[in-house]
Amino acid sequence: MTASRPQAAAEELRGAGLRVTAARVALLETVRHGDHLDVEAIASGVRERVGHISLQAVYEALHVLTAAGLVRRIEPAGSPARFEGRVGDNHHHVVCRSCGVVADVDCVVGHAPCLTASDDHGFAIDEAEVIYWGLCPACSTASS
Repeated sequence: MTASRPQAAAEELRGAGLRVTAARVALLETVRHGDHLDVEAIASGVRERVGHISLQAVYEALHVLTAAGLVRRIEPAGSPARFEGRVGDNHHHVVCRSCGVVADVDCVVGHAPCLTASDDHGFAIDEAEVIYWGLCPACSTASS
C-alpha cells in the first residue's frame, strides 16, 4: 500500500529534519499541486486544507521549506515571488509578458549548468537560472 499525499509530505518533512505540522504539510501539498503560486494563492490553499493561518506563518514556512530544498522560489522581474514543487533539477521558466502565466522549460543541454558563462570570474558555477519572456498562446491569440 502506498502512502497518502499528506503522509508522503510528512515523510519528506521528517527526511529534511523538519518538524511536521499540519500547516507545513498543507503548504507543501499546495505548492506541489499548484502551478508557480504566489504567497497569496499558497495561503488560500493552505487555509482550505487546515483553516486559519497567518500570512506571516506562510512566509516563514516557505522560507524553511525553500532552505530545506523541498520547494523552489522563483522571482520573475516585476512579479511577486512564486513557489514550485519541482526541485532538484536545472529547469528554467517562460513567463507571459501580458498575463504573467509561468511554465517550466527543461534544461536545453540536459546537465547543470545549462549555459557556460563567458567569464566566470573565478566562481565554481553549479547552476544557471534563465527566464524566457514572451506571450503565452492565449495572449498571442488575443493580441492578433
